Amino acid sequence: MSSPISLDTSPAPAASAEEPAAPDGWRGGLATLRSELDRIDGALHDLLMERARVVEQVAKSGKRGAYRPGREASIIRRLLNRHNGALPPQTIVRLWRELLAGTTAMQGPFAVSVYEPDGDAVFTQAAREHFGALTPLHAFRRSSQAMAEVSRGVSAVGVLPLPSETSGVRDDWWTAMLQQEQPRLHIVARLPFWAPRPDGAPEVQALVIAGTEPDPSGHDRSLLGVDLDAPVSRGRVAAMLAAADLAAETVVLSRDSVARALVEVAGFLTDDDPRLARLNAALRRPVVLGAYAIPEPGAAA
Repeated sequence: MSSPISLDTSPAPAASAEEPAAPDGWRGGLATLRSELDRIDGALHDLLMERARVVEQVAKSGKRGAYRPGREASIIRRLLNRHNGALPPQTIVRLWRELLAGTTAMQGPFAVSVYEPDGDAVFTQAAREHFGALTPLHAFRRSSQAMAEVSRGVSAVGVLPLPSETSGVRDDWWTAMLQQEQPRLHIVARLPFWAPRPDGAPEVQALVIAGTEPDPSGHDRSLLGVDLDAPVSRGRVAAMLAAADLAAETVVLSRDSVARALVEVAGFLTDDDPRLARLNAALRRPVVLGAYAIPEPGAAA
C-alpha cells in the first residue's frame, strides 16, 4: 500500500482566545459588534413598546384630539437639541415622524386629504414624509374637496398649498375659512418641518388644516384672514398690523374681487387677543385662521 501523500504545508495558527482590541477599545471583532447592535435593538424595541403603553393610557385620559402638531414639533426640537454624534439629525426627524404617526393611529382613525392641483403627487409626497408612509391618504384635484373631507371627519387633516400671490387663484382656498362655518377648520401645521431638502425630497410648501385648534409649540407663527374696506398694498397692511403691535412676517393679497389679505404674524395668537380689535382698516374683526410650529432649518447644506 502506498504511503499517504505528505503536503508540505505549515499548520494553521491556533485561534487566539481573544482578538486584540480595536483602536476604539472594542474586542471580539465584527461578531461582537453585531451582538452589541442586537442588544441595543432589543433595548430600543422594549422602550418603544413601553412608550406605546403610555400612549394607551393617554388615550384613556379623556384629553382632546390625538393629533397635537405643536406638541409633536416640541418633541422633535427637544431631541434635535440634545442630539450629537455621527447619526444625521434628519434621521431623528424621520424616525420620530413615523413613530408619532404610529402612536397617533393607535388612538383612533387617522387619514389625510391632500389637494393635488397638478396631479404630479408632490403634495402627496410631502404628506407622506410628515404623516407616515402607511397612513391612509386621499388626493383630490380641488381644494374644496380636500377641505370637505376634513369638515365631515372623513380625514383628520388636509394638506393644501402654501398661499402666495404668484401661484394663482387656485391657492386662495384660505378665503373659505373666513366664513367660520361650523365645524370650523383651523390651520395647524406647515410642511415640510425639516430643511434643507435632500435630492429627491419634495420641495413644495404646504399648510395643514384640521377640525381641532392648533396647540402652541413654543416657537410659532399665526395666520390672520383680514377683510379690508378697500384694496390696499401689502405695505399698508403691514403698517396697519404694526400699529396694532403685531409683527407681519408675510402678507398675501387675495386675487378675487373682494379685498382680503392673509397675514402671517409672529407668535401664537388666539381669537380673544385684544390687538385684533385695533386693526382699523378691516371691515370686521380679523379671523385667526390658525398657527403653526416654525419649521427646523437644519444644518447648512
